[in-house]
Amino acid sequence: MAKYIAAIDQGTTSTRCMLFNHSGGVISVHQLEHQQIFPQPGWVEHNPLEIWARTQDVIQGALDKAKVGPGDIAAVGVTNQRETTLVWNPKTGDPYYNAIVWQDTRTKEICDQLAEDGGQDRFRPKAGLPLTTYHSGPKCKWILDNVAGVRQAAGRGEALFGNIDTWVIWWLTGGPNGGAHVTDVSNASRTLLMNLETLDWDDEILEAMDIPHQMLPKIVPSSDPETWGATLKGGPFGDSIPVCGDLGDQQAALFGQTCFEPGEAKNTYGTGCFMLLNTGTTPVPSESGLLTTLGYQMGNEPAVYCLEGSIAVTGALVQWLRDNLNFFENSADVEVFAREVEDSGGIYFVPAFSGLFSPYWKSDARGVIVGMTRYINKYHISRAALEATAYQTREVLDAMKADSGVDLTSLKVDGGMVHNQLLMQFQADILGVPVVRPKVSETTALGAAYAAGLAVGFWDNLDNLRANWQMDQTWQSEMDESRREELHRGWLKAVERTFDWVE
Repeated sequence: MAKYIAAIDQGTTSTRCMLFNHSGGVISVHQLEHQQIFPQPGWVEHNPLEIWARTQDVIQGALDKAKVGPGDIAAVGVTNQRETTLVWNPKTGDPYYNAIVWQDTRTKEICDQLAEDGGQDRFRPKAGLPLTTYHSGPKCKWILDNVAGVRQAAGRGEALFGNIDTWVIWWLTGGPNGGAHVTDVSNASRTLLMNLETLDWDDEILEAMDIPHQMLPKIVPSSDPETWGATLKGGPFGDSIPVCGDLGDQQAALFGQTCFEPGEAKNTYGTGCFMLLNTGTTPVPSESGLLTTLGYQMGNEPAVYCLEGSIAVTGALVQWLRDNLNFFENSADVEVFAREVEDSGGIYFVPAFSGLFSPYWKSDARGVIVGMTRYINKYHISRAALEATAYQTREVLDAMKADSGVDLTSLKVDGGMVHNQLLMQFQADILGVPVVRPKVSETTALGAAYAAGLAVGFWDNLDNLRANWQMDQTWQSEMDESRREELHRGWLKAVERTFDWVE
């Protein structure tokens, strides 16, 4: 009998495969980074073929580390960096262009043109999203409009569109030899092309963006017992393991954190930072700069919706200090640097490298460090970089309170940065609520595993998953209210300095 569920977690900077047992414990993990391509300022790309090669490598690595074979795997779930967009030839599997990453800002002109009729919120009533460079639809339009021959290929049925989940699942299930061209509701809701009510592509939006319907993947539930196809014959998983779970990375983390009831929320600290609040089976429009999005859908059950606050740059700021400024060799050393000083020395670092996401949605903003004096050194800058993550999270939480009317009593956290003790303590301080980390902090992969496992009966129901969740550590706020609000006011002043930088 198969003993494990496999999850492929294809993220912004790396790909990993993790194997989980029935109690949600990690059996093995193998992870590899891929290249970040920056052709010009504001542009961010990935090589899709490199990502697929890394995916195959990490699958084999995870199986080898666990000393198990394909027969020990009951099902495969996929989770992914969501809005990252690519278009490829279904006959050959060759991309027509590099994948355009969610952080990329090249589609600002397209978004501005679309906003001339109806403003930035033109499609928000249907899609739940503002017109910004973040989402997949404008990126697809850019490829169609700017890469020679692609629009003609799409007209001939020789171009497929998808986010990275679609790309990975297509290859896992056969690629050019009958691969399933699908995406789940959570990923589809990030394209700006899906109608939140119908859970299908919206013809009016497609016409406005001039995107052919035939190049789009089929939208399916996140956990689908009617599996999309066996895994690739001859690949690391063999040819008989069902691929039957698919969730965008942040929704996967929500699922892995077992936030199944309205009012439950989680925050994931990765390349960016993303807070999701379960709002139940009815979409809740945001008036405070948040996104209305799909959380997940289990088989034929009603879809579950969320409010989301999206922050573009958090862990990526630490990588920037490491790679661009050579502050330290390992990202984990940022905490060592930050502890060299008692505070940030009065500076604020607003990392609007890709503009500002929630709650501002200003693609013309750019990063600033304010409050500089000759007293400031690299240790203060390192501390300010960590604090920036916490401040941005506070802004999102305030917006969620305004939209939902719910006062959060604690915040479940996950992702790579939650092992930074200084950051987690400052996060609790600036929020004024406890911050709770689970024992399995990589809940993105766990959520994808749960979705796949539920589809094949590896887990019976959501109560099984709740029983797996265990607390690892809690940070309580130690900052008095007056100091908290003083620091927050300074942050808001700093954010204003980023506005309208790009003319």
